[in-house]
Amino acid sequence: MSDAAEPKVTFDRQLVLDQLGGWRGMVDATLPTVAFVVANSLAGLRAGIWTALGAAVLVFGLRLVRRQSVQQGVSGLFAVAVAVAIAWRTGEARDFFTLGLIRNAGIGVVLLGSILVRWPLVGVVAEFLAPSHLGAMASHSLPSLRGLRATRRPPAEAAAPTDDAGTGRPPGTAPERHWRDDPRLLRAYAWLTVLWASVFLLRAGLTWFYYRRDDVEMLGAVSLALGLPVTAVQLLITLWVVARLHRHRAQQ
Repeated sequence: MSDAAEPKVTFDRQLVLDQLGGWRGMVDATLPTVAFVVANSLAGLRAGIWTALGAAVLVFGLRLVRRQSVQQGVSGLFAVAVAVAIAWRTGEARDFFTLGLIRNAGIGVVLLGSILVRWPLVGVVAEFLAPSHLGAMASHSLPSLRGLRATRRPPAEAAAPTDDAGTGRPPGTAPERHWRDDPRLLRAYAWLTVLWASVFLLRAGLTWFYYRRDDVEMLGAVSLALGLPVTAVQLLITLWVVARLHRHRAQQ
């Protein structure tokens, strides 16, 4: 049986979504913010703080029931706890959004910086979470792949000599090309990183604008409007582009 008949490991959208907690997980992440804004507007800061904490604990419990990532649940609970602690200490409802402001600005700057050093972070994450048939992560994400290929490999191919470096490749076979050495991949990942950085910086800019105006309702609206809806669009665009890139690699 020829190599062309071997199964290829391609980009898996569901694998990436699962790593990010899925669509339901991303929706759950917005609940504490909604709870805080509504309760604060109706009953004041103290009610907003306790309602947000209650929503965060509820989301964490739902993750446990669904057997989703505990790590993501803990990080979400911790973020809400820090946000309400800042608001509690200052006595200002707007300070509930301080952590998000700092986080968005910081992530946006880091993303842009990663492009300057030719390590666009969207590419780093995509290659880690969505290995192609060229990626070393393939055998990790699909444990049975290596054994499957071994059983389907013709005896003559299995006995083929390796090169002097002991890589396991037949003599004269070109080594796997790192994604950063492919101009097309590097350029595409750079533009995707710019896309994500721009949204993070836009969130930070609008949050700072309404923070200075002490408009808690608009702070919540910005957080929600530029949160899940925009993230969903970004994610769909990113998944589509990365899938095309991996199909291109698989055809080479």
